[in-house]
Parts: sequence; structure tokens; C-alpha cells
Amino acid sequence: MQMELGMNLIAGRCGPLLLTVVTILSRVHSDRNVYPSSGVLFVHVLEREYYKGEFPPYPKPGELSNDPITFNTNLMGYPDRPGWLRYIQRTPYSDGVLYGSPTFESVGKQTIIEITAYNRRTFETARHNLVINIMSGEDFPLPYQAEFFIRNMNVEEMLASEVLGDFLGAVKNIWQPDRLNAINITSALDRGGRVPLPINDMKEGVYVMVGADVPFSSCLREVENPQNQLRCSQEMEPAISCDKKFRAQFHIDWCKISLVDKNKQILITQEVARGEGILPDAGEYKPPSETLKSRDYRADFLITLAVPSAVALVMFAILGYIMCCRREGIIQLVHHSAIQKSTKELRDMSKNREIAWPLSTLPVFHPVTGEMVPPLHADTYDNTNMPLMQTQQTLPHQTQIPQQQNPGEFRMTTFQRFEVNGIPEERKLTEAMNL
Repeated sequence: MQMELGMNLIAGRCGPLLLTVVTILSRVHSDRNVYPSSGVLFVHVLEREYYKGEFPPYPKPGELSNDPITFNTNLMGYPDRPGWLRYIQRTPYSDGVLYGSPTFESVGKQTIIEITAYNRRTFETARHNLVINIMSGEDFPLPYQAEFFIRNMNVEEMLASEVLGDFLGAVKNIWQPDRLNAINITSALDRGGRVPLPINDMKEGVYVMVGADVPFSSCLREVENPQNQLRCSQEMEPAISCDKKFRAQFHIDWCKISLVDKNKQILITQEVARGEGILPDAGEYKPPSETLKSRDYRADFLITLAVPSAVALVMFAILGYIMCCRREGIIQLVHHSAIQKSTKELRDMSKNREIAWPLSTLPVFHPVTGEMVPPLHADTYDNTNMPLMQTQQTLPHQTQIPQQQNPGEFRMTTFQRFEVNGIPEERKLTEAMNL
């Protein structure tokens, strides 16, 4: 009524102005109560057809309504569902499914699940509350439990009532129990399985756990014999006599079957005794009081800084006494000083060298006059780029000395100066000349 009044006021003020108002509606409906039993599989289907009536139809009359609808489920007051409850919806055009196995700890507690339906075309929402009242199951838990892995099924396919009924009928045919219940269903992806390739209609696989009140049949025990265990270790199909009861509809991986006897587990649990590895019950945690006593940190300072500093000073004093006051220390200091002085003199002599070659290997005098030959280049001359040996045309000068060979014959001997790495050196060259 308030919405209609507001629209009339706007139309009255604006006159003939046409207005387009888009309103996103959200509807909240009454709660729905369900009463599952603990230890028994619980399945609740969120049907799209039921929620389609909550949203307005298409604007065109006669057109079928097939809006994409998705669901969001969470525990009231929390962002997620309880740990035992799972939810799956493949596409926005398929139904959603809530499934799981209520735990014994949840018996007697009311669990309220908020279900929000989203219309992906109009962005409208509809909200329902699902009240789960968990009842105590009879003879919970069933003592004998078997878990099967079905390779050719997805979890939403297995949750269908007719498919699950066919599977339980096949299990009852080979087990022959008085009471048989489906305990839980888990997708192989939740157990670390890999997403199958979209070829050859491959499925994810699903684990189905069932419980009964009688021991396992001989057919179920066949997987435990050594021959079948060996075939499973070699990744071969074991030989199970009752596999033909399932083969028509369900492809069971018998190597992954799990048989659990709760009676033996209870006996083993009762025999466990407290040992050193189990801590005794210390009661409730008692936090420290708010009024804490002040603490003196002077002793910590002395231990951390003062004591190591005093030890270092004593060691320094002992070392100084040995090096400066003892005869052995003085001798070591003198030797060290002499080595440093000699090293400095050698470095000064190497800096003042005028030639790069030793004097004993090079002539330092004129071969004719005997005068000292000065260096060809100054001390500051850079000889790092000088060639290894200069050619004869670039030599500075030559010296000719006549020498008598035979009576009446003389030969001129020419001494020519060469330079090797910028160092003068005399070489003897002979020319045949008759005087």
C-alpha cells in the first residue's frame, strides 16, 4: 500500500511524464521442518519448479518461464553450512541438493538452514528457512559398515531416490541383512580425486557407505583373499563372484571397497590404557591474574652485558702485557717492524727503477768509447704500448768500426743498436766490404 501511494504522488507531481521503475523484490516465506535420523543419509532437493512460482513470469504472455536460478545455503547466523551437510548444483537450470549424514552429537539440536534463491535474469531473490530436527536413529551406529566406490556415477545422479534404491536393493541381495541403511555419500572429488575429461561420458565417481546389522557376507569378504589382493596391487580387476549383481547398472571398483566392523573398534578402544604419551586432565584453563608483579631487570643486564664486557677487558689487558712488556712480545714487535720497513724499501726501489730488465743482462756502456749510455726515454715515458721489437729502419743510429782480416784487407764491422721492449741492446751486423 505504501508503494502504491508513493507511485501516485510521483505521477501527480510529474503529470503526464512517463516513468520506468524497476523494483527488485525479495520474499521471505515460512519455515519448512524436516526430521532426519542420525547416522542415516539425509537428502533434501531444492526444486527449481517450486521456486519459479516465487518470481514474476516473463513479460510476454504465453512464453515459458525458464529463468536460471541458483541457490545459496548457510547455517543461520553463520557464513557456511554445518560440517556434515553438503550442497551441490551443477548448472543454474538444474535442481540443488542438500545431503549429508547427521552426527550423533547433533541429536536434539535444531539446525536452521537459510536457503536463498537467486533469479539470474531479474536478480530477484526468495528466501526460505529449512529447519532440521535431528532425531536419534535406532541402533546407532549400525555395527557393520561397507563403503563402495562406484566409477560410473556422479554424486547428484547417485542421490536420486530411484538410483539409490536400486543400489541398496543390489547390496541387500548379496548381504541379506535385516536392516540396511545408506549412511553417507561422498563425491570422489572430495576425497582428492581428479576432475575427469569431458570425453566418453566419464564420471567423477562416488563413494557410498551402507550399514547393516549382520556380519559381512562371503561375497564381500572375497576381496580380502590373497589372490585378489595381489591382483589389486597389480592394478588388475579382482575376481568377485557377486559383481554381476551390480554390473548392469553400477561399475564398482572392488579394490577400493572398505569393510568396517564397529564391534572390534569398540573393543580395541576399551583396551587402550593411559600411558606416558597421554596427558592427564588438568581441568579448565586458568589465565594469569590481571595484577602482575613488577620485575627487576638489573640482574639480567649484568648477566647479559656487564659480565661479557668485563671478560673482554681482562683478555685485552693480558694480551697487551704479553705483547708490550714481555721479552718475547718485544722481539715479535721488532721483527714485525723490520719486515714492514723492508717491504716499504723494496716498494720504493721498484717505483724508482729506470729500466725494466736487470742490469746484469743489458749493456749500460758504449761499445767503442766505453762511456755510459743514458736511457733513451725519460722516466715519465709510457712504454706500455711499445712493440715487442722495433724494425731496423726505426733504429736511432749505427756505429762502424774497421777491423783487419788478412794483410792488406779490412772489413767494416757495423754495430747497430736495437731496442727490445724499449730497452737498448747492442747487436753485431757484418757487411762484406773489400778495401
